[in-house]
Amino acid sequence: MDYIAVHIRIEPFSEAWAEIVEAEIEELGFDSFTVEDPFLNAFIPKDLFSEPNLKTMLSAFDGAEVRLSHTVELVKEQNWNAAWESDFEPVVVGDQVTVRATYHKDLPRTRYNIVIDPQMSFGSGHHQTTTMMIEQLLEDRRLLKGKAVLDMGCGTGILAIVAAKLGAAVPVHAVDIDPRCCRSTVANARRNRVPHKLITVCGDASVLIRGQYDIVLANINRNILLADMVSYVRALKPQGGRILLSGFYTADIPMLLEKAASLGLTEVSRRSRDDWALLVLQKEMWKLYE
Repeated sequence: MDYIAVHIRIEPFSEAWAEIVEAEIEELGFDSFTVEDPFLNAFIPKDLFSEPNLKTMLSAFDGAEVRLSHTVELVKEQNWNAAWESDFEPVVVGDQVTVRATYHKDLPRTRYNIVIDPQMSFGSGHHQTTTMMIEQLLEDRRLLKGKAVLDMGCGTGILAIVAAKLGAAVPVHAVDIDPRCCRSTVANARRNRVPHKLITVCGDASVLIRGQYDIVLANINRNILLADMVSYVRALKPQGGRILLSGFYTADIPMLLEKAASLGLTEVSRRSRDDWALLVLQKEMWKLYE
């Protein structure tokens, strides 16, 4: 899949304005962002991109105390992945999990070693949100053991594979709307000798079955989490369960907690790193959402 990269120049630049612009244009289908003063870089699948819609959205800032201009760049899939793979470095999480590519050699072994074929659009363990999710799984490994786990928006399948290696009930379910991600997850499960421990499904939250999971992992983005949280809650077993959410900024926590509370979820704990956040939510035993 080819992507469009939109480079939005913000003058005068501030992280706050970058977050405001990001929140506005995310509704257009942009699925990843980077910030490099003075630019907010936004990425969207080519088939979803509409420059007239983008211009309309950005025009809402006319007359504000900030000036916006933008350029558009086509990012071919093969170039996107090749550049990412050439820079891929091993990731060690908590001195217990190493995430590496097939071509990395002579690395110090940790207790859990995950080998993946790195794809920029899928996730490789480098991003703060993925690292925090792995850290949380390691911390909760006793709660995880023997539990039914869903990895929603699985990408490369890295979280599903870690959950399987930490003793989650078999099979761990991995779901993603992107067929490339599903193929990547299946291939990486084979690389890590756990193909029998994962079931990969291509689809969105509508494929989830009510009352099936003890733990739901969702490392996606704020808007999808808000839209699909009701489906995650319904997918939890009636006796309760936990949802681990990440893929959003610390500034987004209040709105996510407000949505969670309306669905009978309470906060257990949180993590943050470089303004990215993770929430651990618990389903209240006495309140089942219908």
